[in-house]
Amino acid sequence: MALNTIWVVADRAGAKLAPTAFEMVTKARELASTVEVVTWGDAGSVAADAGRYGAAAVHTVGDLGAGLAGPVAAAAMAAQIAAGNAPDAVFVAQSYDGRDIAGRLSARIDRPVLTNVVGVEARDGALVTEHAIFGGAEILNARFTAQGPGIYVIRAKSFAPEESGGGPAAVDTWDVPDLGATGAASVIATHVQETEGPKLDEAAIVVSGGRGLGNADSYKLVEDLAKLLKGAAGASRAIVDAGWVPYSYQVGQTGKTVKPTVYIAVGISGATQHMVGMKSSKNIIAINKDQEAPIFSIADLGVVGDAHKVLPKLIEALRQRV
Repeated sequence: MALNTIWVVADRAGAKLAPTAFEMVTKARELASTVEVVTWGDAGSVAADAGRYGAAAVHTVGDLGAGLAGPVAAAAMAAQIAAGNAPDAVFVAQSYDGRDIAGRLSARIDRPVLTNVVGVEARDGALVTEHAIFGGAEILNARFTAQGPGIYVIRAKSFAPEESGGGPAAVDTWDVPDLGATGAASVIATHVQETEGPKLDEAAIVVSGGRGLGNADSYKLVEDLAKLLKGAAGASRAIVDAGWVPYSYQVGQTGKTVKPTVYIAVGISGATQHMVGMKSSKNIIAINKDQEAPIFSIADLGVVGDAHKVLPKLIEALRQRV
């Protein structure tokens, strides 16, 4: 093992830990002898799940109430580090809360942050990270040279979650120092978009549409196909920017990262910014009338044809089998 301890800052998905937590814990246990989860809310309810993936402990900073996770989690971790309980590294998900926590912790302990991490391995007693740059066309390696805990912000789906078979993690509550003005912000309302079927970033099958569909009304073909396949509908940035679908549908560098068993790209040319968010899919099917479209370079199966002709035939065939 290269390191002694890694903290994994785990976002919450309701009463449970977010899926990204298990991805990071799985990777962390390959790199360190001890993995500890830092989260908020009730720790007892997530101790079994955390332990099953290899975490030895779950530290909670308590109930946030209407407060934000960033100020509380960063302050509690900084206090532990100042007291001599510093880890060798801190893994944080590249989420809204995760990036906020990483930035605040960086300022409190005067340590830089490595963001957009898509890979990490131990070399010569230190961690070397991989970062997708130029829209995913190139991979950059980086490492910290100064002493002290490194802060790593990790993209979702970069690592596959894998259970270790461990028992429930130990649980404790960390004290939170006085936050002063930084703790004044509060959440006054939340809005959850209503969706049907599996979540885009968790679905086993994803059908995404792009500008090649021609118009917003044609996106219904994508939704119909996704529903028949019991999958989720996604989109390229081009049609999100055009207002055809909400931002929550976007797959790519500035949207969601997906890693389904099957990814179907319909009318998507394959800009690098899109491909970085889906190229790790197990099976990629591309439907595009332009046989020179870059998406075909990573597709396992390519269909050169008009989506307005291909999708209705495919939908009809699937409905006959139901």
